[in-house]
Amino acid sequence: MSIFVSEPGRPVGTRLPEVFRGRRVGDVSELTEGQPINPERGEATDAEFQLAARSGRHRALEEYGAAASGERKDQRPYLPVSTICSPVLYSLPASATVAEAISLMDEHGANHLVVTADTHVAGLVAQQWLLAWLHEHNANAMEQSLTHIELPAFLTASPETDAHQLARLMLAHQLNAALVVEDQGNPAGIVTSTDYLRLYASVGGQQGSV
Repeated sequence: MSIFVSEPGRPVGTRLPEVFRGRRVGDVSELTEGQPINPERGEATDAEFQLAARSGRHRALEEYGAAASGERKDQRPYLPVSTICSPVLYSLPASATVAEAISLMDEHGANHLVVTADTHVAGLVAQQWLLAWLHEHNANAMEQSLTHIELPAFLTASPETDAHQLARLMLAHQLNAALVVEDQGNPAGIVTSTDYLRLYASVGGQQGSV
């Protein structure tokens, strides 16, 4: 299961861990078992999904869906992040200014932006963090280039990462978002604390209507 923390740093080059730079999803697992998911069984685990992923991500997702059908999402022993994350991402180059970043967020109503350097992921910033950074700096800070700013730490996860485990790590690191990254290092989506709130709120609503 791939969950990594990129330490604070300037957005120069990629800040993704080595595991996301051209490695296959299957290679991140240290599993030795070779048994695929049994769609007749009502339980699917992260280990089984990772093994199924070796034969193709879409097939693995289909097998997971068959194995977990009928179970509430919050009670599934293994819930891929890909099933709850948002695929909508907004990005801008590290050469952009703080003013441009805030303007892009306002334009799209986005709370997070992916910062890139030469098309590689170089950071993930939240609007709240940007505003706090502005508060701590002088009046000319709006024209400061992101390249010269130490961006905050951020979490990265693969689409197959267990959402329950990711939630625990987000809490442990006091981060309210994680970037979902494909095995070739391309951003595939973002999962935020709001996604988890929607997940559990929908479950609570169903229970209340019974």
